[in-house]
Amino acid sequence: MKGSGSKGRITMCLVLTLCLVIAVLLVMVLLAFTVFRPHEPVSRVDTIKIEDMNLGMDFFTMSVNVNVTLDVGVSVENRNKFGFQYHNSSAELKYKGILIGEGPIPDEEISGGETKGINLTLTIMADRLASSNGVTKDITSGSMPLSTFVRMFGMVKVLGFIKFHVASTTSCDFTLNITNKTIVDNKCLSKAILSA
Repeated sequence: MKGSGSKGRITMCLVLTLCLVIAVLLVMVLLAFTVFRPHEPVSRVDTIKIEDMNLGMDFFTMSVNVNVTLDVGVSVENRNKFGFQYHNSSAELKYKGILIGEGPIPDEEISGGETKGINLTLTIMADRLASSNGVTKDITSGSMPLSTFVRMFGMVKVLGFIKFHVASTTSCDFTLNITNKTIVDNKCLSKAILSA
């Protein structure tokens, strides 16, 4: 009889322990979707500087010689209490909707509540720009309409095991003043999509 009583106590302890573990897991999942609910990281383009610019025209061949490198400063604000890991991210430079430059964003992690600055170097693909309609007119007028598109993919891990995938984009339209090598009329729009 003593043996069956101790077996009953052991079984009761195992059942109580299992119930406690399930209750703790349920509370953690509930917290993950309420108190620790993930937020979309906010990315924005802070600065766009001309690192190097050489523009010219060959009047004999009626072609444009272009060599422009832009230094783009992007900041990403992680509004989560947990880290945001991003990967396979990139930035693009467009002229009137045509892709003329791109650059990768190195894979990194941003701690919870941190805002991190990322510097990107975008080099213009001269052949694509030169074949675009209206580029000669824009260069002679002294200003070029350009846009950047920053795309970031990543993941937020809540409580170490619940993963949320994030896709964040920022697009900026601006005008490049060729005469004094400055950026004017810089307007940006950001959005993000969060999925479990």
